Amino acid sequence: MVATVAAAGVIGYRISGLAWMDAVYMTVITITTVGYREVAGEPSAAEQIFTIIVIVTGVSTVLYTFTLGVQVVVEGQLRDFVGRRRMNRRIADFRGHTIVCGWGRVGKGVVRDLTAAGEQVVVIDESADRVRDLDLPVVVGDATLDGTLRAAGIANAKALVAALEGDAENLFVTLSARTINSGLFIVARARADESVPKLSRAGADRVVNPQELGATRMASFVVQPHVAEFVDVVMHERSMEFRMREFEIADDCWLSGRSLRDANLRDRADVLVLAVRGTDGAFRANPNPDTVITAGDVVIAVGTSDSLAGLSEALA
Repeated sequence: MVATVAAAGVIGYRISGLAWMDAVYMTVITITTVGYREVAGEPSAAEQIFTIIVIVTGVSTVLYTFTLGVQVVVEGQLRDFVGRRRMNRRIADFRGHTIVCGWGRVGKGVVRDLTAAGEQVVVIDESADRVRDLDLPVVVGDATLDGTLRAAGIANAKALVAALEGDAENLFVTLSARTINSGLFIVARARADESVPKLSRAGADRVVNPQELGATRMASFVVQPHVAEFVDVVMHERSMEFRMREFEIADDCWLSGRSLRDANLRDRADVLVLAVRGTDGAFRANPNPDTVITAGDVVIAVGTSDSLAGLSEALA
């Protein structure tokens, strides 16, 4: 609109007898309401009428364009500000959620499985464009900074996954997270083998090397393809009826102090106990019926989704 008015003004003044430069000069000082002087001396009545038209249309279009520009900027900033405030209030109410640092290939896979398992997730990533359309609570910022982790509700979180690209960044995230929340369960990603002990010393409870896991999985498909595929289907896919799940035995749970024979979980909940992990961290695979379950033990069972849900209710 402004360009059209300016072009019409230049052409109109040119037709009235002004040179091209004088026509441009007259149009600019008229539209901008500067109005230094009349270039061609005393204007005629027709030139005055034309100048009035240029002033009215030019000033109107310029002000309208300027208003639209300010509106776009202010509304965009206001919308982002309100969105951040709303997101911060939402995250502040979270308890027992998981923070995933890094929205790359590993981070996306982690979030997919966590949300499928019904976990509450907050994502941290530096790129606002990368997480713009993400339908999850998001904190845009540097995950290595304490302020960013606090904005993600790390004080009330139960777990954190450091899935950034570099090992150094994951090391910083692990150190910061462990300092803020000493009870946090931290899983860190490592690219280099020498980074694994460093991340462990920094406070990571588990360190995962995706390349090494991928290589082990590929080799297992060659050596024991049926076993590997069965484990993959049970643990990660939804096409099979059976699932594996772990249950931590609380102090007041009726199973505490009883043997597996007395508990009779097979008939009570139609599940099979694969292993029991004691408070010392040792696994007892395929436990015999006389194994006594104590408070703090973790029971790993396999069964259908309904049977596992029934066992969870029974243990509660």
